[in-house]
Amino acid sequence: MKVLITAPYHDKAQEALRKQFGEIIYKPWKLQERAYNEQELINLILETQAEALITEHDEVTAKVIEAAAHLQFIGVCRGTPSNVAVAAATEKGIPVFNTPARNAQAVAEMFIANLVNLMRNTLPAVSWLEGENWEAGAHTSYLQFKGNEIAGKTIGMVGFGAVGQTIANLVRHFPAEILYYDPFYTSEDEAYKKVTLEELFQNSDVVSIHLPVNKETEGLIGKSLISLMKKDAIFVNTARAVVVQREDLLYAIKNELIRGAILDVFDHEPPDEIDYKLIHHPHVLATPHIAGATFEVEDHHADIMNKNLFNFYVEGNRSIRQLVNKEVLALKAS
Repeated sequence: MKVLITAPYHDKAQEALRKQFGEIIYKPWKLQERAYNEQELINLILETQAEALITEHDEVTAKVIEAAAHLQFIGVCRGTPSNVAVAAATEKGIPVFNTPARNAQAVAEMFIANLVNLMRNTLPAVSWLEGENWEAGAHTSYLQFKGNEIAGKTIGMVGFGAVGQTIANLVRHFPAEILYYDPFYTSEDEAYKKVTLEELFQNSDVVSIHLPVNKETEGLIGKSLISLMKKDAIFVNTARAVVVQREDLLYAIKNELIRGAILDVFDHEPPDEIDYKLIHHPHVLATPHIAGATFEVEDHHADIMNKNLFNFYVEGNRSIRQLVNKEVLALKAS
């Protein structure tokens, strides 16, 4: 089998696939600094005579799948294969594999780093110092930039999948209390308390969003929930921007109804005028969608993908195909 890989894939993982499937054609999208579009991907599959595809961000549309219906599988190196027409692949009998939790550690570490920075006023303190505002004998910095500790706080996770659980496992040792809302999952760990969405917003010192995008979640977080937050609470979103009604979040921040926000995702990327109002607000710590941007994430997704493929083709675990395709279809339909 010829396997075309357009995702970043480390050498060891490529070699493992080569031993199993025969031939690897490595054309990572990074070489052209952007994902392959629909026609480019069709041309590449046909030119290389690839019989399977491992992608990351490329546009694997229904048209691509129609033109490449011979593919034995499609691997998507992402938590959810949102760039793939999964229904079209399923109709053609093509199994779709993804890599859940590939960036869980990266996002969790970024969550802690940014939360500490916001709570301890690190960035404004650095700017103050670089501005040469320190006068002899003064304690201005000590008083002006005094912050808070994570220890003793209550952290609320809206969605408790791989990222939420990884964050919880780290911050619980500060120690911090963990609340979570997730209608599809119940943790067996008694250290984590499952609550309603309203209870989470009312009782958390930090509310962190970890939701996928579907009809049920789009715009789910708005004024009615944000207004329940404590005045000194912090809102964090490293998941998807469209699950939050940004105007309501901006209103709460501008009117000091909450302490501030940590944002890594925006309704428009690059941002539009409203996004920039959030980004420029002094009580917002904003980063350009980099919470999952570590070199290690690429190693993780290659290893997870290989494990899934080996389980399916070597170990004969045929349930993986049905599980992956059906779960994704259900997510998109819900």
